[in-house]
Amino acid sequence: MPPRARQAPVWSNGELLDLIRVWGEEAVQSQLCSSRRNYNNFGQISRDMMERGHDQDALQCRIKVKELQNAYHKAHEANCCSGAGPATCRFDKELDMILGGDPTSTPGTTSEPSATRQEEEEQSRSEGAEAEEDTRESLDTCS
Repeated sequence: MPPRARQAPVWSNGELLDLIRVWGEEAVQSQLCSSRRNYNNFGQISRDMMERGHDQDALQCRIKVKELQNAYHKAHEANCCSGAGPATCRFDKELDMILGGDPTSTPGTTSEPSATRQEEEEQSRSEGAEAEEDTRESLDTCS
């Protein structure tokens, strides 16, 4: 039998809301926008989550933030298509406060994707094996 892939943790609504709150803090957003490599920033997010009683490491926080971003962007892109019914994410209101309603920007950036963001997306794709298990859950975050 081949070895089983490590299964991603299931996040509760409370954990997701706390992650969104920590990620949305102005200081965290400015650090994420000003840094090319964000692993240390996600380490800080992980430590803040631990202070709130949750046990996710930096990589798990990073993957979940990326999944939330993707779910938010997918829902908003679906709304741009004619004939499609309104699509929203489970945490649309909270994510809208962070992502600003513009699916191509985060606070403090222009509306065009930056090289840093593209690099992060490429790196995120390269971690596909670990994130693949969690992706099914992220699809459930949109209704």
